[in-house]
Amino acid sequence: MTVKILMVGDVVGIAGTEYLLEGGRLRRCASELDASLVIVNGENSAEGNGITPTSARALIDAGADVITGGNHTLRKKNIYSMLDDETTLIRPANFPVGSPGMGHITVDVCGYRILIINLAGQVFMDTRASSPFDALDRILSLEEGRYDAAVVDIHAEATSEKLALARYADGRVSAVAGTHTHIPTADINVLGGGTGYITDLGMCGSHAGILGVSTEAILHKFRSVTPVTFTPAEGEVSAEGALFEIDLPSGRCIGARSVKF
Repeated sequence: MTVKILMVGDVVGIAGTEYLLEGGRLRRCASELDASLVIVNGENSAEGNGITPTSARALIDAGADVITGGNHTLRKKNIYSMLDDETTLIRPANFPVGSPGMGHITVDVCGYRILIINLAGQVFMDTRASSPFDALDRILSLEEGRYDAAVVDIHAEATSEKLALARYADGRVSAVAGTHTHIPTADINVLGGGTGYITDLGMCGSHAGILGVSTEAILHKFRSVTPVTFTPAEGEVSAEGALFEIDLPSGRCIGARSVKF
């Protein structure tokens, strides 16, 4: 038996959440791809950045089975209680001890147990995350015997760090997908040990600006030392991600391709 898993890159602001909701777009895409599990990175889904209960609920309503996070997940304090209580919402597992929420979750998909792990990179990142390699080892050891396949969202800036983690995890997890840089990469493949991999899924947001944010705001950031509010770009919205086909119960990835809708 095989299970297809759809992973969608960082959702940017209201434009991104509404795009996935509109006309049941995310659910329709998952159905057309025959995806049994939908994982969406939502750490930028609130206005400005971060995630709020409102944006998280919108993503769940749109069809996200699990929402992963990143360096902005804890920016909005009103999400803390939802991180503690909502089983479909996770944040990087290697955040400091005592952070609200959890960094991994196991869900039932067609009778199989799929472990989903969220990790944050350390290189060029503004978080105090511990080693994602150690966190991966800890979780896989903790959950040993209690999952049939494992999928990782590594939210990181450095491409080398993402690929290094994938090589480290090759043969131990079914797929490793990078998020954070909002640009889909052309390197989707299945590694030698049977782990599907892509350096970055891309984003769900407007491509009329810069990484989903208005051009004016980003230019201000680069050209001025004064603070600026990141306002979402308008127009030309699309969603990017990847589809991984997993053989069960072996847990090996047997197919991986980029998705844009």
